[in-house]
Amino acid sequence: MGVRISHDRYGIPAKLDDAAVHGGGSGAELFVVEGDSAAASVSRVRDPRFQAVLPMQGKPLNAVKASRQKVVSHAFFGPLIAALGTGIDADFRLGGLRYDRVLLLMDPDADGIHCGVLMLLFFHRWMRPVLEAGRIEIVRAPWGEVSVAGDPTVHLARSEPELTALAGRLQESGATTVRRYRGLAGIEAAVIRDTCVVPATRRAERVGVAEVEAMIAMLAAIEPA
Repeated sequence: MGVRISHDRYGIPAKLDDAAVHGGGSGAELFVVEGDSAAASVSRVRDPRFQAVLPMQGKPLNAVKASRQKVVSHAFFGPLIAALGTGIDADFRLGGLRYDRVLLLMDPDADGIHCGVLMLLFFHRWMRPVLEAGRIEIVRAPWGEVSVAGDPTVHLARSEPELTALAGRLQESGATTVRRYRGLAGIEAAVIRDTCVVPATRRAERVGVAEVEAMIAMLAAIEPA
């Protein structure tokens, strides 16, 4: 399927800040983020030609055991299904996918990690061919930053252990200030652009069926009997 320029908003979710191009081979990307504030932060720095943004409305439900009706009527999964254009389960058609990649860009905190897990469970249960086709990626937003007095350089960390280790190393250079990010809306626009949005500089990991099933097995192992 070639590149399509889309101007038809019929059936497209109101919260979707859509891209101009769609279809296989177009390079179109859909960022899934947590809430309107995060969506506004990403929309400000995205490339509207090929990058779209869709905010969650509340935390996703666990779609593994949910009924089809509950999933399609859900406040977030319903709009997501409409935005992707594939249908779900037996009605799924990979050829209808409006984006080459779906990018899960969650807030850098425990809630964000949980939301990312719930999203992967949804795709595994209801849109598994998207995972099989390698169309799902997790974008790792920075967890926090460390600055040193008198040095304009901002040093970024991707996890709490990395942040702690970075602060310890930089203490030798002078007084340090540690800042933990509290959601995408609290991160400077230039940092979001360079670390999360621009394809050449962001840190993204493709997730397939095997990775999600390993995660499911790990979750099952730690669930109380």
